[in-house]
Amino acid sequence: MTAEPVTASIHIDAPPERVYEYFTRPEAIVTWMGETALLEAEPGGRFHLDIKGAPVRGRFLRLDPPHRLLISWGYAGSGRLPPGASTVEVRLTADRGGTRVDLEHRGLPPAERPKHASGWAHYLTRLHIAAPGNHPGPDPGMPDGSPADGTRGQAGAGYATARRGNRGGTVRQQ
Repeated sequence: MTAEPVTASIHIDAPPERVYEYFTRPEAIVTWMGETALLEAEPGGRFHLDIKGAPVRGRFLRLDPPHRLLISWGYAGSGRLPPGASTVEVRLTADRGGTRVDLEHRGLPPAERPKHASGWAHYLTRLHIAAPGNHPGPDPGMPDGSPADGTRGQAGAGYATARRGNRGGTVRQQ
């Protein structure tokens, strides 16, 4: 059984082309979410992101630059939310000189929904800061201090790794 999707929206003061890169380039994504990333931004390409010890594993299912991404999502070693068990759809729309980001995370087990809702609010707020070219500061992690799935992992060989350098908006959850 799956819960209702987690949805969140935010306005970012950067064009869709720039915001899109923050979901598809390893060095860009780790400025706002995760410590290491292996991203192969093509249909079927790997989407691997280690976020505060949580090994997110999935695939890029659909890419429509710079308007839409569909990514499978799960955690390596998880029985509750294994790799590819859920999907994240990101829609980017030019709006008021920037971009409206609409995110929908589908296929989550009911017990995972609250942590993912909190996590997406946290990380989209960081994206709001990073995409226009600012630094959101060190990531304090999830508000409850744990990865969404409770798993811990390490990046393996072959990961494109980038470190965050030192460089307002409101996320609406529905």
